[in-house]
Amino acid sequence: MRERATAIVASPFLRFVISGGIAAAVNIVSRIALSQIMPFSAAIVLAYLAGMTTAYILMKLFVFDQSGSSVRQEYIRFGLVNLVSLLQVWLVSVGLARWFFPLINYTWNADTTAHIIGVLSPVITSYLAHKSFTFARTDQS
Repeated sequence: MRERATAIVASPFLRFVISGGIAAAVNIVSRIALSQIMPFSAAIVLAYLAGMTTAYILMKLFVFDQSGSSVRQEYIRFGLVNLVSLLQVWLVSVGLARWFFPLINYTWNADTTAHIIGVLSPVITSYLAHKSFTFARTDQS
């Protein structure tokens, strides 16, 4: 599968962005659905977990080389990187939706707009962290 993805999109960063876009869509759609049954703030967290798991699977399959670590170790590292990203996504999303948008009287789909901006906010830092930490090659000596 990776060979086919590499043939179509040579740049690992671009494959990361595409995979992240798919995971972000899972995140956004999950948040919209979850917001029907729970507060916006909590829905962001649960939707983030759905998106994060989707992202891990896609990144492992299509973006990064084998690290030599177990799936468990990688997923824990992936989770640690994403805890930092989750904080960033939550702060940006809630900050925009509850503080900034009301300040400027922005009301058109304010929660969804804020959430989309929040989800996009950690793209570069996440790529670098996953490349150098989550999926970094381990010494097999």
